[in-house]
Amino acid sequence: MKTFNVNSFGTGGHFGAYGGRYVPEMLVPALENLEKAYLEARADESFNREFEKLLVTYSGRPTPLYFAENLTRSLGGARIYLKQEGLGQTGSHKINNALGQALLARAMGKKRLIAETGAGQHGLATATVAARFGFECEIFMGEVDMQRQRPNVFWMEQLGAKVTPVTYGTRTLKDAVNESIKNWIENLETTHLLVGSTVSAHPYPSIVRDFQSVIGREVKEQIVKAEGRLPDCLIACVGGGSNSMGLFYYFLDDKEVELIGVEAAGLGLETGRHSARFQGGRKGIIEGYKSFFLQDQDGQTLTTHSVAAGLDYAGIGPEHAWLHDLGRVQYTCATDREALEALKLLLKTEGIISALESAHAVAEVIKRAPEMGLEKIIVVNLSGRGDKDIFIVAEALRDKGWLEFIKRKAEAGFDEK
Repeated sequence: MKTFNVNSFGTGGHFGAYGGRYVPEMLVPALENLEKAYLEARADESFNREFEKLLVTYSGRPTPLYFAENLTRSLGGARIYLKQEGLGQTGSHKINNALGQALLARAMGKKRLIAETGAGQHGLATATVAARFGFECEIFMGEVDMQRQRPNVFWMEQLGAKVTPVTYGTRTLKDAVNESIKNWIENLETTHLLVGSTVSAHPYPSIVRDFQSVIGREVKEQIVKAEGRLPDCLIACVGGGSNSMGLFYYFLDDKEVELIGVEAAGLGLETGRHSARFQGGRKGIIEGYKSFFLQDQDGQTLTTHSVAAGLDYAGIGPEHAWLHDLGRVQYTCATDREALEALKLLLKTEGIISALESAHAVAEVIKRAPEMGLEKIIVVNLSGRGDKDIFIVAEALRDKGWLEFIKRKAEAGFDEK
């Protein structure tokens, strides 16, 4: 029996005191229909077979679990394994959930998919499955995030999606979330809101976790095959919480395995310019669910910051909040600078270009591995690859060659021939 496996479908979507369904009355039937469709799909062998087949033949699963020999030697401590989610279709773990929800949307007879996105990886995954299954698609993205994640915007548009900038508020992920919910309310009959993380009103946190749990399921098999035992420690970055819950879920009852979630400390906790909910947030109900949020005394969300757009979010999934209170998962944080240094070290030692989100998890590995014995094992989830971050990283590293290249391209314009 799974001690930590709360049947949120039997508790109204609650994980202890967190989660739930705090939404306008007009959204309740849509969420109830989604819950019913999901429970039917979960019990349907043909649905599960199609989902598993797509994970293998379309998305490229299982993704590799790679022993980072050079990084291990460089840090001089625990043996480090990297779960390479960035090698799957669309370059991140987001495709796992997008495929599952696309199948659900088709089963419910929906014609249109909408989604919110910050780093663009969930938007890219949604646009990809929309193209694959023939849905209309609209992606809501904060204007700031559109500027710093332009490569993903380009590919979403080429896939046929409409990318709509959100120009109010902080113009980042939380505002994109609000806009996607508003659009869903206006188009409930035809549209499925494809939530990308373990957030929002019930049943989304459980649905996303379940579709992402393939990550941890694979890791459990792969590490036992490689090392003959379970790891001592699992580490993943935490924004809303999808990649981390996907990794942790199958290990929750393995109490000998330490679980570490890494939030974004941004410019430093003392500056107030960060996205570390457990380091400065408080309990509240926002965007349809109860959890920890960075908010003021009036319940208004605070301005957040992270060099990684996918971690720049004021809230965290309700299951994470519950696991935090229980002490089953330890939550730490890494600054922008630490994440960039981790990215550089991984590049130089292993030749792997990590997403900035995942680099936060690597930053925690750099702190922990040297303090652990040589016989210890760490598995870190590289939730995405870093192609999308080239503009951010080049600017952060003040790469003059890249800046000169961009200037030349801008001055030259397009060849009109």
